[in-house]
Amino acid sequence: MSHPSDPSHHRTDGDAPSPSRAGGGAPPSPEEQARAICLRLLTGSPRTRRQLADALARRGIPAEAAEEVLSRFEDVGLIDDAAFAGAWVESRHHGRGLARRALARELRTRGVDSAVVDEAVGRLDPEQEERTARELVDRKLRSTRGLDREKRLRRLAGMLARKGYPEGLALRVVRRALEEEGDDPELLEQYLPEG
Repeated sequence: MSHPSDPSHHRTDGDAPSPSRAGGGAPPSPEEQARAICLRLLTGSPRTRRQLADALARRGIPAEAAEEVLSRFEDVGLIDDAAFAGAWVESRHHGRGLARRALARELRTRGVDSAVVDEAVGRLDPEQEERTARELVDRKLRSTRGLDREKRLRRLAGMLARKGYPEGLALRVVRRALEEEGDDPELLEQYLPEG
């Protein structure tokens, strides 16, 4: 039996054993549940506010409790959609070669506000975007050798289009790469008008 002077005798709410381990006690409040869910999700990787809100809604957390916890997490910096968007753009552009349009689409599907998306993708330098497109074409160029010119053009430009590159940029980069490889610029003109 513990004595009143024993520190374990005086428990505060924060020191109470969790109901799952204690085998009894009151169930956690919706706010406690929301905090636990958010912390667990944020441990794996950064998430946007909307991703966390959606996860809380799927788990039946009342909207008021979810809003309270999400606002608190934002206040202390555990949720930062602008930082998330900046890191996403950096990572996905350098890792996957995605262009602004594809990056913006991915961020919007994750619930990032349009103004934050525009700012994040706006930091991507147009010259860097073109260099990345050229690197992607250079890597794919080798695997298209032996195909007829039209098929090569479609494959290379299609690959860039799937990664979100605008048509004009894609065609310009593909044309330059094929010319450097020795393709006749006049023959390319019928497929890729210079623009």
